[in-house]
Amino acid sequence: MGRLKAFHVVYTRGCPHCVPTTVEPMKKAAQEIGLPCILYDIDTKDEEKADELVRKYGDWSDDYLIPQVFFEYEDGEFKHVLTGRPEGVIFTKRALTDVLDEALKGQR
Repeated sequence: MGRLKAFHVVYTRGCPHCVPTTVEPMKKAAQEIGLPCILYDIDTKDEEKADELVRKYGDWSDDYLIPQVFFEYEDGEFKHVLTGRPEGVIFTKRALTDVLDEALKGQR
């Protein structure tokens, strides 16, 4: 894996695991290190792109959990790094904090 190129987030506005729990910290982290944060709202025309991303790299099922977060690397690789936690929003928030802390260590 090379250096990070972009963050990708599959979400929907009506999901508390997504907004603000995941989307806002992902946008902030991306801005902090100068990367794009590409958002795919499954309740819009982005649904097809979101489904494709989750099908190829994520936790796919017909009724998949959201949010799902992916890192894209300069070498073209995608890595699935987070799926929303069904145990509760606080668990998703903790998992996201851990993912971002680890990922951003070498990017700053």
